[in-house]
Amino acid sequence: MRRKNSAVFAALLFAAHAYAAQPLNFDELYGEVGVLGLSFSDKVKALAGKEVFIDGFMAPPLKAKAGFFVLTRQPAALCPFCSTDADWSFDIVVVYLQKPQTFAQNNAIVRAEGILEYGSWTDEESGFVSQLRLRKARFWTP
Repeated sequence: MRRKNSAVFAALLFAAHAYAAQPLNFDELYGEVGVLGLSFSDKVKALAGKEVFIDGFMAPPLKAKAGFFVLTRQPAALCPFCSTDADWSFDIVVVYLQKPQTFAQNNAIVRAEGILEYGSWTDEESGFVSQLRLRKARFWTP
């Protein structure tokens, strides 16, 4: 009986690990720089559609009640969001929250976790253009 319980526990542990969020950091977002600019890294392409987590700083939101925020590599005093993807800063990720949360101060490190998407996309509600996004996301201070 003990051996059977150990086998079940091991299987559950393996299954939980298989579905755990994968780590990602700002240095791993882009591969190489070519004549057309930055290209997404192989890691970003491999993790697209999967749960990931990334640590960074929350840029000040444009409005108090927003369903998303911008995660930056370094603390930002102003929202780094630009009007077009041509102006996209390479060190930001847009985080679309699964449910409303209270925003953190912009000088505190937060961990955002959600489903990774990449490629140019325009949010119909806000008009913001993003290259990298986390969907169905949540965040906390680690």
